[in-house]
Amino acid sequence: MSEFWMIGLTFVLSYLAGAIPFGLLVVWVFNGKDIRAVESGRTGGTNAMRAAGFFAGLLTAGFDVLKGVATGWIAAWLAPGIPWIQVVAALLAILGHNYSIFLIEERIGGGVRLRGGAGGAPALGGAIALWPPSALIILPLAALTYVFIGYASVTTMSIAAFAGGLFFIRAAQGLGPWEYVGYGVAALLIVMWALRPNLARLAAGTERVVGLRAYWKKRKEKQAEQQKQNQAKASVSRPSQRRQETGI
Repeated sequence: MSEFWMIGLTFVLSYLAGAIPFGLLVVWVFNGKDIRAVESGRTGGTNAMRAAGFFAGLLTAGFDVLKGVATGWIAAWLAPGIPWIQVVAALLAILGHNYSIFLIEERIGGGVRLRGGAGGAPALGGAIALWPPSALIILPLAALTYVFIGYASVTTMSIAAFAGGLFFIRAAQGLGPWEYVGYGVAALLIVMWALRPNLARLAAGTERVVGLRAYWKKRKEKQAEQQKQNQAKASVSRPSQRRQETGI
């Protein structure tokens, strides 16, 4: 087979690997629900967790990371040692995840669309495919973003951003190819495009909070509710005290 066809096959297989809708399958196995009808309708780990619980979300995220990792194996098999092919293959897995040929459906008003996720997990998998130790850096940073920044969408975008920053540092030190920096930039743009509704909610201050933000929000709401209950009890007890004082 010629080099042209080997490269083409690498790209096709990478997209198809990314397009496997693991979230749809996992949630259906867990409780029979269609994840596309739950909350955001995306097929990633976050929405799988909303649809079928923590373990389903974790399992979905793991499979979605594996899709990105698989592009490294595909490229090493069919077109080894060419950085730009590795980068394109990893990006195609993200595009396959976000716009899956297996989740094609009709649009209301005509036309068709491809459903999928936001791309955070396969973006991590793609970074691992390019440089496996990147997981040891990106995962802890993403976890800290989730806990302290407090937005799942920002965490998803941070994965690609951290990958780009990491690959830039390595390339500047002569430890990795500059093509990998392009992976981080392109992955971030793809993820941001998928998260346009979330970016609009972030700008409006209405995005759902997670991590410590969610904890403090719930705590404040609980305190406010307790204060209302105390005020209501106090308002009920004051008339009874006045009746006692007047001898009624």
